Amino acid sequence: MSELCPPLAEERLRALGPLELAHVGDGVYELMVRTHLAAAGGRVGDLHRAAVRYVAAPAQAAALQALSGCLTEEEAQVVHRGRNAHVHGCPAGCTVAQYHAATALEALFGYLWLSGRADRARALFACILEEDHAS
Repeated sequence: MSELCPPLAEERLRALGPLELAHVGDGVYELMVRTHLAAAGGRVGDLHRAAVRYVAAPAQAAALQALSGCLTEEEAQVVHRGRNAHVHGCPAGCTVAQYHAATALEALFGYLWLSGRADRARALFACILEEDHAS
């Protein structure tokens, strides 16, 4: 992480709710997806369509499933909090369970980013990509 966004103090990080973590994690995860796709190249319209497929709730739910054996106990607790967060509504095109799993994934990435563990977030993202390519 850069000086632009220093890690939060542990007490402040613990005070954030899962939806606040997911709010940040949504941006972090999408930036990782866009960076990955841009590195592979392609036309902007194609990159956008590919990014949407990665960040849609069903894809994020599958990504969380891919991480099931990779998480530390602390990370698993963040995922649990994110999955149990009280979300308002569910977008079309996904189930409630998928939306909760997507929120949990975003909470995890937000937590890692805000705690200064961007390297760990990148490692987990790499695990997601490996599982995606293996399928």
